[in-house]
Amino acid sequence: MVRDKLIPSWYVLHTKSRFENVVNEGLLKKSFDAFLPKIQTPSKRRDRKVVLRVPLFPGYVFVKTGLDPRQQLEVLKTAGVVRFIGNKDGPIPVPSDTIESLSLMVSSDRQIFTGARFEKGDKVIVISGPFTGVTGEFSQFRGQGRVVVHIDALGQFAGVEVGESDIEIIP
Repeated sequence: MVRDKLIPSWYVLHTKSRFENVVNEGLLKKSFDAFLPKIQTPSKRRDRKVVLRVPLFPGYVFVKTGLDPRQQLEVLKTAGVVRFIGNKDGPIPVPSDTIESLSLMVSSDRQIFTGARFEKGDKVIVISGPFTGVTGEFSQFRGQGRVVVHIDALGQFAGVEVGESDIEIIP
């Protein structure tokens, strides 16, 4: 079945690092339907703990558009947009029921778990705790918010277990 590319569908946009909000707002200002699913996550500051609303899928925003070349160009010209997610045939549509399901999930007060925040081998830096500033490679999840980071020194690996919220991927 060939899909009519002028009928609006949901698509995924890849954004610059930490530009999800900028892209979402830019698309809304251009009168596009945009969706940036966010979740609440605890964050430790030096003096307090706070709850932040962060993107469920860092680096990605959903947009509803027909793939008319002018609309596609207008979306791509939005500050912070890198590209549409797709293949050699063009952007791949996301089913509307997937967007509805995500919308329901993020509107609830239940904790949402994702499994793809870190992949084995990702370069990471510890941003809080006793190992702040240490860089290494993400190794594995240990459960209950704990992860193992390997540090390469003198040709040897040393592993340290830290909180998942205490590390970030190095761009």
